[in-house]
Amino acid sequence: MKRIAIFVDVQNIYYTTRQAYGRQFNYRKLWQQISSEGNIISATAYATHRGDDNQHKFQDALKHIGFTVKLKPYIQRSDGSAKGDWDVGITIDVMEAAKNVDSVVLLSGDGDFDLLLEKIIKDYGVSAEVYGVPALTANSLINSASIFHPIEEDLLL
Repeated sequence: MKRIAIFVDVQNIYYTTRQAYGRQFNYRKLWQQISSEGNIISATAYATHRGDDNQHKFQDALKHIGFTVKLKPYIQRSDGSAKGDWDVGITIDVMEAAKNVDSVVLLSGDGDFDLLLEKIIKDYGVSAEVYGVPALTANSLINSASIFHPIEEDLLL
C-alpha cells in the first residue's frame, strides 16, 4: 500500500479558496480522497496563531480529522505588514518525510516550493502531488509536481 505524507500551507489554501470561490476548503473530503489511495503516514497543517476562538475551533477540527497542527505566531510589523511564513518549516519536514514515504502531497499554490518538489522527486524517487487553486497556483509549482490536483467545487464546503 502506498505510504503518503500530507503537508498543508493553511494560510495559502484559506486565502486562495476564499479569493477564487468565496468558500472554504473541505479538509475532511481531502482526507477521504487521499486515504483511499494509500496509507497516510503523516499529515501536518502549518498555520499562524492569532489566538481567536474561530481559529482554535478550526485547528481542533483539523486535529480531529488526523492532522498534526503546527503553529507560528502571527507577527504584525510596525510598518503594517504581517508575517507568519512557514516555507522553511514545511521544506524541512518534507525533506525528512520524503525519505520514508512513496508520495508527498503538498497543499499550496506557492511557487517557492517548486525546487523542493524537484529535489525530492530526483533524490528520493517519490511522487510529489500538489493540490492548489488553478488560477492562483504558480505555474512553476504545477510543472514541478508529479501530479497537480486542481482545487475545485468538489473539495469546498
